Amino acid sequence: MNHFLYKLKLIPELLDEKNWTKKENNIVSEHFNALQQLLKENTLIMAGRTMNGDESAFGIVVIQTNSEEEATAIMKKDPAVREGIMTAELFPYRVALYNDEFNVNQTS
Repeated sequence: MNHFLYKLKLIPELLDEKNWTKKENNIVSEHFNALQQLLKENTLIMAGRTMNGDESAFGIVVIQTNSEEEATAIMKKDPAVREGIMTAELFPYRVALYNDEFNVNQTS
């Protein structure tokens, strides 16, 4: 299996929360549901986003696939990308280390 990371960025007009409508919120819900499905299929390694709200904000999705073509197809099928509210860029990636005791619900 090969690893890939795709970097997501909101389109500039959506950096301002007042520009969000029910449509964008629904697309983000579909995006999250699609990521959950990839997790169930053991394709998703991890996904997350930065917590800043300015133009430097981004999200990442790390996946494992058989090929770059398959990774590209997954990225383009992502509802946020497909519907045009986020742009995406794909990178070959290699997971080198991970903490198998990490719990996403941990608080600091």
